[in-house]
Amino acid sequence: MHRVFFSAVGMIALMVQAIPVCAKKAETPSFTITVSPAGDDKNPGTAEKPFCTLTRAQAEVRKHNEAIDVKVELAPGVYRLQSPLIFAATDGGRNGHHVVWQAAAGTTMENAPVLSGAILVSDWKLLDQARNLYVAETPKGLDARELWVNDQLMQRGAREIPRADIDFKNEGIFFEDAKYDELKKLTNQNRIEVEATGFFTDRFSPVEQIEGRVLHMQQPAWKNNIWGYDTMETPYHPEFARLFLVNALEFVSKPGDWYIDPAAGKLYLIPPMGADVAKMDVELPHLSVLLAVGNNLDVPVQDLTFKGLRFSHTTWLGASASDGYASQQSGAYLKGLTAQYPADPLSSCHEGCPAFETRRNEWTQIPASVQVAAAERIRFEDDVFAHLGQYALGIGNDAAANLTGVGLGASDVTVTRSVFTDDAGGAIEAGGVSRDAHHPHEQRQTNRQIVISNNRIRSVSKEYRDHTAILSTYVLGAVILHNDISDVPYDAIDIGYGWGIQDPGGNPNYRSRMHGYDWKENLVYDTPTTHRDVVVASNRIHGAKQYFHDGGAIYNLSASPGTLITENYIFDNNKMIGLYLDEGSRSITLRRNVVEGAECEWLNVNTVHAMMPVRVSPDNTAISNWHDGTQIGGLWTNYQNNLILDDHLVKDGKWPDEARAVMKDAGIEANAGPVAYGDARPGAGDETK
Repeated sequence: MHRVFFSAVGMIALMVQAIPVCAKKAETPSFTITVSPAGDDKNPGTAEKPFCTLTRAQAEVRKHNEAIDVKVELAPGVYRLQSPLIFAATDGGRNGHHVVWQAAAGTTMENAPVLSGAILVSDWKLLDQARNLYVAETPKGLDARELWVNDQLMQRGAREIPRADIDFKNEGIFFEDAKYDELKKLTNQNRIEVEATGFFTDRFSPVEQIEGRVLHMQQPAWKNNIWGYDTMETPYHPEFARLFLVNALEFVSKPGDWYIDPAAGKLYLIPPMGADVAKMDVELPHLSVLLAVGNNLDVPVQDLTFKGLRFSHTTWLGASASDGYASQQSGAYLKGLTAQYPADPLSSCHEGCPAFETRRNEWTQIPASVQVAAAERIRFEDDVFAHLGQYALGIGNDAAANLTGVGLGASDVTVTRSVFTDDAGGAIEAGGVSRDAHHPHEQRQTNRQIVISNNRIRSVSKEYRDHTAILSTYVLGAVILHNDISDVPYDAIDIGYGWGIQDPGGNPNYRSRMHGYDWKENLVYDTPTTHRDVVVASNRIHGAKQYFHDGGAIYNLSASPGTLITENYIFDNNKMIGLYLDEGSRSITLRRNVVEGAECEWLNVNTVHAMMPVRVSPDNTAISNWHDGTQIGGLWTNYQNNLILDDHLVKDGKWPDEARAVMKDAGIEANAGPVAYGDARPGAGDETK
């Protein structure tokens, strides 16, 4: 009897090939529209006489896409958008036709046409020679949280504060030492923010004013940041937590630091090392969203492709407003007031409490720079998502996270051979976190069949460090395949959401210990969520987990029947967890993965030890994996039906041929091309194993 091994990579590749990707029918005629920054909207939009703006090209598309395939070719250059581009059903392929927005022939990722949400800032004047501080004029009222100089994200001026020097109060922060008396002299005090990093959250809370040694904080941001879990006041493992005061002109002190004063219309900058002030490319974003696809679930956008384009320069100002950014997990945050908010959260609710659970289904997602919802057969191919101020690409997110006010309903969306780099937030945020995301009241709301393959993701989540590189929450049949992910502060790939609370019968931990179901807001469902049949395969993950100790390089949350995590290669993981099944995980198979250098757990399952003998995260199987670390976390027992089978502990770097084959095949496939832009390229930051 011969034992036959079927490669998961090959099987998934066949599956992906079978997915409709809107390929143009052979010999189908098409109509081409040409755009150039040097064109004129009075032109006919031909190659010889191109249009100038994308909105003019969009209007021309609508004249032809009912009867023929349409291509919009963009010449190299920067297209500075005055407002976001909205793509409705009238902008996609109609009557079986297809619309493609693509770079002109001969362009590469390095000189791709740029859709920019920024203004160019110039005419810098030396303000303070001792500090090497420069100033430039900007439009009054223009505010931003990000700034790029020569295609590199700069940092706002900040000052780190030892947690031992402060005392948290319900109204704000108290400083005990007289050395902090100088804080009351700071200008524009209501623009200053407190940033706190914890075990898995990166939170921002704006200051109202400074009185003496007291920072009075804006509400409700402060209220929402001091109750719940991993809070500003009580982070898990405070020895790893850090605290900063951010965004004051007085904090601008080192190369790359900057500050903007919207009321005065002035931008201050200490140029980065080596920059020529007279030649700096300084991009100040004024848009939060560049492009939004889909505005009507009844009439979805169909058959639309974006190919060879670069999306750059956005800023999300939500964290600067009175709601701040009360992070809960991976870009979801608490917004607005809570009716059941306790009178003294620091004494009664600083590590979670029943009242906090009333908001569990009402978290808000950070909106992405490029958004897709209410759409099907949408494709991003050979694109660059670089220098963006939040999550780069949002697919099927909740309605509140979409510019159009319409969310979810993303089907057959493909993201392939693209680069994500130098972004303030994560790369891809697929799925929502709301009730309609996990239990759609209409089938058309369901997110399904989102394919993320052969992408290079490097150096993202640079400001919102708690963002996952790829997050897929409630998506039926997501495929995350052959991506190369490196240099990220938190997790590389997270799938699922909800801690098992929304799964059939609910989570017993949230019934007896957390009292989550004591509130009518939290239903006990008898049907599964849409998080199932996910495949995470052949991804190459290195240099992840640089900042936060919680989570894992690959991470799952809640039940996911039919889900397979296979043939991934994880290395240089900063001594953190490799494969992590968090609370409520069940019915998941982890097979033929390679985890190298796992000084921490190579494998972990959160079985909620305090809930024994009740089974919270059972029925998972880890089979035929290779690892050189010996530690595992959680209960892998017959009682839990969490089984480790045919396991391979590798010693002295003697990886067997089968493991080496997984290592070699993981990451971007050779036939996908180089997939490279800037510092995000093969060999950048690591040596190929």
